[in-house]
Amino acid sequence: MALIFIRTAIIFITLMFIMRLMGKSQVGEMQPFEFVISLLIAELACIPMADTSIPLLYGIIAIIAIFVLHQIVWLLDLWFKPVKTAVCGKPSLVINKNGIDDYQLKSNNLDISDLIESMRVAGYFSLDDVFYGLYESNGSFSALENPDRQTSSLSVLLIDCGKVDKKNLAICGIEQDDLDKVLREQNAKLKDVLVMTVNGEGRVYFQKRKEKYKILEMEIKNKW
Repeated sequence: MALIFIRTAIIFITLMFIMRLMGKSQVGEMQPFEFVISLLIAELACIPMADTSIPLLYGIIAIIAIFVLHQIVWLLDLWFKPVKTAVCGKPSLVINKNGIDDYQLKSNNLDISDLIESMRVAGYFSLDDVFYGLYESNGSFSALENPDRQTSSLSVLLIDCGKVDKKNLAICGIEQDDLDKVLREQNAKLKDVLVMTVNGEGRVYFQKRKEKYKILEMEIKNKW
């Protein structure tokens, strides 16, 4: 027991020292390669701590090797921009002056629901609350706020990439006929609609694929 405690303490001290050398990003918002390195270090640290038949030095050397590789990637990241893009990726502009960029969302394996969730976390509850929105290379969401934002209640997703959310229709008290009427007025087929949301006052965010979004009004039975 004492041997395991001592080995664990040595690995712990080594990890604390290495993680400190790697910089603050290791304990904050990590780049993809930093996340992979953190997982590797955690795995390498567990093996010599749990298995006393493995020399402790093997684990320490492996951890130091990962640290050296991290520093090499970090230096290449600073000196060569193409390497930075290849290793860390680049920001993706998912909301622009025309609305949502469906292509950028798909390129990042995201959908409308993911975008709306990220916006809510950032404090924006309507898609037109921001002029520009982007996902940084580390996955965090950043936005340029619309100074004329008119959010007064939570927006509910009604149509997501051509698919109707019937549960949300019921929550809002909107009949299918009412939804069809909006589509006819906008000369849009359901499959052509990228996104449609409505808030508690009937304010609608409507965007067809490859077109600029529109702000509409519609009657809803269940206000919130």
